[in-house]
Amino acid sequence: MSAEPAPAPEAPQAPPFILYLDGPDHADALNRLTLWVRHLLLPVYAREVTSNAPWCPSWWQHPEAVAQLYGLWMAWQELTAPTAGLSGPAVWHRDHLTHVMASLRDPNGPFAGCKAGAHRAKEAPQMDPYPA
Repeated sequence: MSAEPAPAPEAPQAPPFILYLDGPDHADALNRLTLWVRHLLLPVYAREVTSNAPWCPSWWQHPEAVAQLYGLWMAWQELTAPTAGLSGPAVWHRDHLTHVMASLRDPNGPFAGCKAGAHRAKEAPQMDPYPA
């Protein structure tokens, strides 16, 4: 009698991207992201807020910021895990942090017009109806 081959172990599933979540799942993901932004990202990596480098104190009200920061956080988890290797954090800085922070803090980025204590909602560009 031959032994059945052992099933291959399942690879751990990455959490779904936050834009694909809704209801309590979205709220939980946003809460976990907020903790990371508040306790790690901003204290360590935030620079002075200026008109050339804006930051919105209500960043979670900007879907683009939420999406970019969530991706940054997911990369942080992957590249700073014990299995990431010694160069993981350097890769995170080089390939993820610099680009995302520059994009978010660009004067024409999602926080344009926001100031400390003054969130300004953005309107999406108009789009003509798609011809049927």
